Amino acid sequence: MHCRHRIAAVTSLALGLALAPPPAVAQSGHDHAAHGPAARVLGSVSFPVQCSNEAQAAFNRGMLLQHSFWYEAASEAFREARRADPGCTMTHWGEALSLLTNPYSPPTAANLRQGRTLLDEAKRLGARNEREAAYVEALALVFAGDDLAQHRVRLGAYRDAMARLHQRFPDDSEGTIQYALVLGVAASPTDKTYADQLRGAELLEHEWQRQPDHPGIVHYLIHLYDYPPLAGRGIRAAERYAELAADAPHAQHMPSHIFTRVGRWEDSIATNRRAAERAVVANDTEQEFHAHDYMVYAYLQTAQDLAARRAIDSVGRTNAERRQAHAFASAAMPARYVLERGAWAEAATLTPRQTNFLFTDALIHFARAIGLARAGRPQEGTADIEALKRLAEALRTRDAYWAEQVDIQRQVTEGWAAFASGRREEGLATLREAAEREGRTEKHVVTPGPLAPARELLAEALLEAGQHAAAQREFEAVQRSEPRRFRAVYGAGHAAELAGDREAARRAYGQLLEIAAQADAPRPELAAARAYLGRN
Repeated sequence: MHCRHRIAAVTSLALGLALAPPPAVAQSGHDHAAHGPAARVLGSVSFPVQCSNEAQAAFNRGMLLQHSFWYEAASEAFREARRADPGCTMTHWGEALSLLTNPYSPPTAANLRQGRTLLDEAKRLGARNEREAAYVEALALVFAGDDLAQHRVRLGAYRDAMARLHQRFPDDSEGTIQYALVLGVAASPTDKTYADQLRGAELLEHEWQRQPDHPGIVHYLIHLYDYPPLAGRGIRAAERYAELAADAPHAQHMPSHIFTRVGRWEDSIATNRRAAERAVVANDTEQEFHAHDYMVYAYLQTAQDLAARRAIDSVGRTNAERRQAHAFASAAMPARYVLERGAWAEAATLTPRQTNFLFTDALIHFARAIGLARAGRPQEGTADIEALKRLAEALRTRDAYWAEQVDIQRQVTEGWAAFASGRREEGLATLREAAEREGRTEKHVVTPGPLAPARELLAEALLEAGQHAAAQREFEAVQRSEPRRFRAVYGAGHAAELAGDREAARRAYGQLLEIAAQADAPRPELAAARAYLGRN
């Protein structure tokens, strides 16, 4: 163990917070302090601060929780540290950090104001050394304003400040880890070289060798590798994180980011089931809904439609959609359920909703408009298409990323409406442009994937238009970014069959039956695949 890690006892969490104690858990090599039966497996963290021993121990607990995005509990641990040592400047930094919640999503304006107050107090007290002053000054850049439209600009300033901190204190492991995290958070979603993500991952891979039980390292590696060309590199971290931080709901969920990217659907289902169970125990509604959304997506890819329906129906009921992941999942799950099954008439009956998150409201309008077009009633989707247009416009001054995503949805629905209305060439051109736009962006971490990939919807229109070879190419292209997607694999097989490519059809249909080996409901696609393979 490095000498700086002896400054304070390595913390493996035993929460004295209002969380129901779990059953006894194996220590799995973790250093469980004498905290009694509520000891939890969350990994090991040592973040030296110049404070009393009691405050140091509580601060370490806060960082252990923070590294698994357990924000409220982390915040309380930082306040506990402050009660033990009121002059411990870094407790203000830690509590402000927890107010960012998941840093991949913008915090609320209220959280930004609260964090600014905490960091101002830290500056008033004065840091106890230059390193701690650098942490406070860097994080203060994120909280310098509460205009959410400028949040990414402030993240960029924070990234640059953390780069300077890393250069000044290269042996500070926690500084390295925080810098690697913000490299991914602040990365441009249009940079297909993934330069910042790869730089962050390089730093963390090195730190992982030095600190094999640090939860933040494997957690952030998953985020940094959560891209189609990089996902294979994240499998080792995904498989390690759930074991390392076995009692953290988010740690159980995070492996599914990689499992989704590589099409390991059963693994995604299993890890999200565990995440949801732990979230219920922890009364973490946001994490419960987020895990269910990923779980439902995986169930639907494997044609486990009855299991998906049960998962949607069993998730906790609450109207307090205060956070992005909760609100998103509430809308996404029912929309996925109809679109993935091709239940177009059901999609048309979905009820629009209104939340504090405009891009979430867009999901139902998108599903309805697609459903109406595919059900042969495109003219009835005009109101939903107009709603998407209004939502995209409203988002332009708030969040450029989501404005683009919603506008792509608007373009997709316009394309299918035109195609279904008989203006086939116009519709195909619009769908192709939308597919190219979507290909230049990246999915957000809040979602396992688009409700329906634009390129897949283009391929389905090409198939209906009789352009079988072109449709096959597009279905196969979908699988390069969304491997083992049920509709893309089936579409590739069906297009190949119609194009006379018997080998490609057999290959795709065989893969489809493998993917759906645990199917619990009859889907016509599976019957068609079995019939073709029986004849060929």
